[in-house]
Amino acid sequence: MYHPDLIRHPENCPALVLNADYTPLSYYPLSLWPWQTAIKAVFLDRVDIIASYERQVHSPSLDMKIPSVIALKQYVRPSEHPAFTRFNLFLRDKFSCQYCGTTSDLTFDHVVPRRAGGRTTWENVATACSPCNLKKGGRTPKQAGMRLHVEPIRPTSWHLQEHGRAFPPGYLHESWHDWLYWDVELMA
Repeated sequence: MYHPDLIRHPENCPALVLNADYTPLSYYPLSLWPWQTAIKAVFLDRVDIIASYERQVHSPSLDMKIPSVIALKQYVRPSEHPAFTRFNLFLRDKFSCQYCGTTSDLTFDHVVPRRAGGRTTWENVATACSPCNLKKGGRTPKQAGMRLHVEPIRPTSWHLQEHGRAFPPGYLHESWHDWLYWDVELMA
């Protein structure tokens, strides 16, 4: 009987990338490299292989198992504050409308409208669903009779990583479980 990894196409063999301290570079999106990038990093002596798939790749002079978990040899310090992007904004607000709590039809809302001098900053933009955004219109939440669940703040990278842990991807290879901590109950 074949091991499931042996029939896996190499394109379906990403490597989980850990920092030099053996923590994932990112939880959301999960820090994954394509198999080619992982193997190139091995040959450039930039990573250590922690675990491998059973699947191998071949060259005329080498057979090598595809790495499933790799750790950088040099620590990469994460930036303290993440970039202001739509994705990071939604992640900060846990992919939910800050007015009604729904998770569908999301957009973003300027708390103090731009026409009233509001700027596009972490502290003035919140995730909102389209119906709430339309209801609020060009008014402040107070003027519209609406209340924000959480006041918008400028998050740290750590803040976003913690929120990202609440959204594990649909697929986790068994070799990744020791390095990722999603809803893991620790044994006493």
